Amino acid sequence: MAITDRAEAPVAASTLQVLAPDGAVVPGARYPFELSDADHVGMLTAMTVTRRLDGEFVNLQRQGQLALYPSCLGQEAAQVGITSATRDNDWLFPQYRELGAFVVRGVDPAGIGHMWRGMAHGGTGLIEKCCAPITIPIGTHAPHAVGYALGAKFDGVDTVAVTFIGDGATSEGDVHEALNMAAVFQVPCIFVVQNNHWAISVPLSAQTRVTDIASKAAGYGMAGVRCDGNDVLACRVVMRDALLRAREGRGPTLIEAVTYRMGAHTTADDPTRYRSEGELELWRRRDPIDRYRSHLVAAGIWTAQHEERATETGERAAKRLRDEVFDAPMPDPLSVFDHVLSRRSGELERQRRQLARETGRDAT
Repeated sequence: MAITDRAEAPVAASTLQVLAPDGAVVPGARYPFELSDADHVGMLTAMTVTRRLDGEFVNLQRQGQLALYPSCLGQEAAQVGITSATRDNDWLFPQYRELGAFVVRGVDPAGIGHMWRGMAHGGTGLIEKCCAPITIPIGTHAPHAVGYALGAKFDGVDTVAVTFIGDGATSEGDVHEALNMAAVFQVPCIFVVQNNHWAISVPLSAQTRVTDIASKAAGYGMAGVRCDGNDVLACRVVMRDALLRAREGRGPTLIEAVTYRMGAHTTADDPTRYRSEGELELWRRRDPIDRYRSHLVAAGIWTAQHEERATETGERAAKRLRDEVFDAPMPDPLSVFDHVLSRRSGELERQRRQLARETGRDAT
């Protein structure tokens, strides 16, 4: 595929924005004034910790400690802004790039590291924080979120289901079915599309003819809103409104957070084969952490002491991740068959014997 240089304006006029790329408040912007200084410090700290952990995950994979890792570099604002607006009992249904959401919820990064290492106990700590397991198939978790929201509605439980999907997932049938069902039954479910412009090596323009994904909401009969996904306050504002709508029984919302994947799709990807350095530099100048920090420094909310504490918190989290994951005992390959069915089928037994022969293990 030829490398493209799509240098068009990355934030459209119809996109809700609170902070400009330089951190200044956009004139007339809807600003969430209910946020305290502690709220602001907490969100920027979470973004800082997310980026540090993200880098450590990449390093561990490069050192042969993880099988794979999908970086969220550049998407911290969308994940932290959205998740920080939720209640602790609102259920998150992630895809595989939502490290920032896990940081906000306080999920132990070691459990996430074990999952990417292939450990049987990987992903521990998610359920306790009202986070569904990480899903690798594109879009298959969206119906799960709708099903949970429908059940909550029937039971009268005050909770909202939030599912994170990428722009590429909107091309999948599972997502279409989930959106349609959510709208028909008016369930308390919010679909957060992190439009990072690339689905592996396929640009958004090759997936859909609409200029913005949020406009697709009208076809389902639900609310749709587009926000600057590199603006953490804009993400928080639209999520606040969507949560209120869901809790009041006014149905689901489709949120499109326009952001950018500054890293590779996963550590198995080489993005230099399909996107230009010029495009990447365009988005580096819109870095979500730099933007928010500039705003908070100018407002007198973020100080050198806050920066130091956030950095130290990130370093401690990265050290815990490394200490728990590095050279951790590898699982027995045959254990992959242990918890598929209560009684293994003949086909699974055949596959297990084959893997045992190939790995030199006893198949009993």
